[in-house]
Amino acid sequence: MKSLILGVLTLLSFSLAQAQNTHSNSPYQFIGEWQLDMTPNDSTDNNFAIMHIEKVDSKGFYGVFYREGVQIEEGRINSQTGHLYGALVSRDNSGSYNTSFYLKEGKLYGSTHAIDRDFLAVWTATKKE
Repeated sequence: MKSLILGVLTLLSFSLAQAQNTHSNSPYQFIGEWQLDMTPNDSTDNNFAIMHIEKVDSKGFYGVFYREGVQIEEGRINSQTGHLYGALVSRDNSGSYNTSFYLKEGKLYGSTHAIDRDFLAVWTATKKE
């Protein structure tokens, strides 16, 4: 009887962990490679960038943003309002960038403020399969 109860508890524990990872507010949904459309208002433009989120933990998320080699710094997640939001800082040879985004129906909607270049880019992103 003890082994049956232990087995059921183990199964329930595993099922709960899986449900948490697939819940609509699970930060694990951010993990993967995203294709960023840097000009979502122009369907004829093929100006794409990447965001590859490799890891999520209790402190935030980690990976690259815009192109390979540009590391995500200060990746943070917030789901207080019932929606999943992310924010990050990145840097390259032309300056620093503050980026924020949110997830809606499997798509990211974001903006990137290029501090040293004096512009704000609005973008969308879809996850590569």
